[in-house]
Amino acid sequence: MKSTLIMAALGLSLPLAATAQEAQTRQFTVEVTNDYSRPKTDAPVVISLTDVAPGFVVRSAIVADGTATLASQLDDLDGDLVADELAFVIDVPAQATRTVSVTMSDQAPTTVYEPRTYANFYIRDAKSGKHAPIKSVTVPGEVNFYNMVYGHGPMLESELVAYRIYFNEKQTVDPYGKYTARLELPETLFYTSPEQQAAGYGNDVMIVSNSVGIGALKGWNGEQSTHISPVAYRTETLQASGPVRAIVDVTAEGWQYQGTTLTMTTRYTLYAGHRDMRVEGHFSEPLADQTFCSGVMNILGNETVALSDHDGLLGSWGRWWPESDTIRWRKETAGIGTYIPMAYRGTEVSDKEDFLYTLSAPGQSSLYYYTTFGSENESFGYHNADEWFAYLREWKEDLLHPVRVAIKP
Repeated sequence: MKSTLIMAALGLSLPLAATAQEAQTRQFTVEVTNDYSRPKTDAPVVISLTDVAPGFVVRSAIVADGTATLASQLDDLDGDLVADELAFVIDVPAQATRTVSVTMSDQAPTTVYEPRTYANFYIRDAKSGKHAPIKSVTVPGEVNFYNMVYGHGPMLESELVAYRIYFNEKQTVDPYGKYTARLELPETLFYTSPEQQAAGYGNDVMIVSNSVGIGALKGWNGEQSTHISPVAYRTETLQASGPVRAIVDVTAEGWQYQGTTLTMTTRYTLYAGHRDMRVEGHFSEPLADQTFCSGVMNILGNETVALSDHDGLLGSWGRWWPESDTIRWRKETAGIGTYIPMAYRGTEVSDKEDFLYTLSAPGQSSLYYYTTFGSENESFGYHNADEWFAYLREWKEDLLHPVRVAIKP
């Protein structure tokens, strides 16, 4: 899915103050190679600023391919108001290499890209019916903050899909399905009015209940998935909104789990042109033998069709109500997929609500996997189980053949 570039720029909510003295710049070349037999569309490229050591605080950057400029963004991921990563997406033909130049500067950005991703996070005032944007909030673990956040958690979207992450012990990922490929959350905020529904806007399409929903990272007690509880503190943070990727962090401090105390941050990253999210679990210290789980929810027992290749890929396709209000809402049909890399994959299991794999990472401080979603309503997507499962198989192969990125002086 492509958007029209209206201005060539880079920017995020980083400090915009710039000195009047001459700009400091650093330029280098990036080679992006696709060894796969299929072309790559909107392949994510992430460059750590530590790796390129610019020698100054980077406030803007331009990624150029010949005469064209690629949309990109700088992200501050540790909250110190200094950019940590540069991200962009790029199309690369099959078995080909594309070369772009990157120019970093200590000057503030002066131009803006058309957004292809979006994220928001709001505190609500129930008495006034108003809400205010926030970046992050932390509450003690015993505090029920779920209804104090508008939409029950931060929301993020690409042109293709939208998600929200619940602010409670479930920490479940809940999806929003679209009819048209576009950004919609600035208008609907996940709650589509009857007028917006009539105008073709999308809506919440699934009750996730106590399941893993769309590939949430959960605990595992040997028989079923468990919520992230009890914890000392729970934090959810909007790390990035766009224009090319949206990032949400969910942190559980002091999680009492399997005889240990963990601090776990789950990071969800959604790129422009993508319906799938990368899910990362980061831990404050190396793990021992703790076991977690993720996968896909059983959308509705006897109406769900499931897929497993018994090699890390799980999928489901089913139909059920998106809301308890069955007068205003109709049953919705949707598909889910989750892929667990071999390095973290344990046993294929299930419980009454989910199809799952266990995950572990002994001696490591992080793990990752991918999850994806599609609504039957999409004019641009998949409309039955066979189509959805064919997509999931192709998606897995695409994940197994990422682009290679090389930085040249």
